[in-house]
Amino acid sequence: MAKLTSKLIVAAALVATAGCAKKRPEVLPPAPGETVAPTDGAGTGAQTGTGVVPGSREDFQQSVASDTVNFALDSYDIDPQARSILDSQAAWLQRYPNVRVTIEGHADERGTREYNLALGDRRANAASNYLAARGVSAARITTISYGKERPLALGSDESSYAKNRRAVTVVLQ
Repeated sequence: MAKLTSKLIVAAALVATAGCAKKRPEVLPPAPGETVAPTDGAGTGAQTGTGVVPGSREDFQQSVASDTVNFALDSYDIDPQARSILDSQAAWLQRYPNVRVTIEGHADERGTREYNLALGDRRANAASNYLAARGVSAARITTISYGKERPLALGSDESSYAKNRRAVTVVLQ
């Protein structure tokens, strides 16, 4: 009985330590003094001179006019300012064809929860459709509506409302 118990304890310890073993990384870093061939950097972890990885969320933030498109009250129309923002986003997304994005639709606090979720959905889809019309694959774009649940600006004044009526493009990593 004592032998069986000790064998079970040893087997359990071996199983537990085997689960903790480190996995070999897919890409090994270069050895000291070894040179690396330059790449386009998309998804490889390569950095630009500014320390930003090309194709990353930070690169998107720095490269596009804005990640946010604002809308008029009870509207989901893409105006000329929104077009220029979405055009810069489309150009960036075409440079990095493996990057996926989510477009978040938002609304101000006025109206019912259901109405604002529907309006946020229409705003996100309007931005998504515009990007798709500019050559970005629709399969790379997902949309979600937060309605009035995630305000950017707190307050019940027109300035706050205007900031909260938006669609935000978020690069997935």
